[in-house]
Amino acid sequence: MRQHQSTSLSPWLTCPRQDLSTGWLQCDADPLFKPEPFTLPAWIPGWFPWKEMEVLPVQWHALCLGLFASIIAPFGGFFASGFKREFKIKDFGDSIPGHGGITDRMDCQMVMAVFAYIYLQSFIVSQSVSVDKILDQILTNLSFEEQQALFTRLGQMIGNS
Repeated sequence: MRQHQSTSLSPWLTCPRQDLSTGWLQCDADPLFKPEPFTLPAWIPGWFPWKEMEVLPVQWHALCLGLFASIIAPFGGFFASGFKREFKIKDFGDSIPGHGGITDRMDCQMVMAVFAYIYLQSFIVSQSVSVDKILDQILTNLSFEEQQALFTRLGQMIGNS
């Protein structure tokens, strides 16, 4: 099986640049860019000479974004059309004077941008949780009585273990 070397082939895409210099880029690849073995399902025909291949996790994410962009995002145009029909607007150029309806071409991109942001936050960006963040949320969002109940409950849980 051919080894994929993503960091040596494209360091400008996988290594963050810390300054404006043009020197060499060296970094450990993010797990998103490290190849993982993928066993092909049995239903794939036998005309492939291999049963396993290496896939980068970023490729799975690109596949999800591409599927959404080609199947779901075009419905943004239908939504925008219904919105304009309901409010009797000829085109969105009336809402931003001087733009002449260029915003009519952006309806699909808006749907895609929202999906990409939610997908990024949900599946790609690691959510770090620390004791300080949890305590801050407790102090900010719980009343004094709820904080006391939580303290009591945590004491019971720790005492039982």
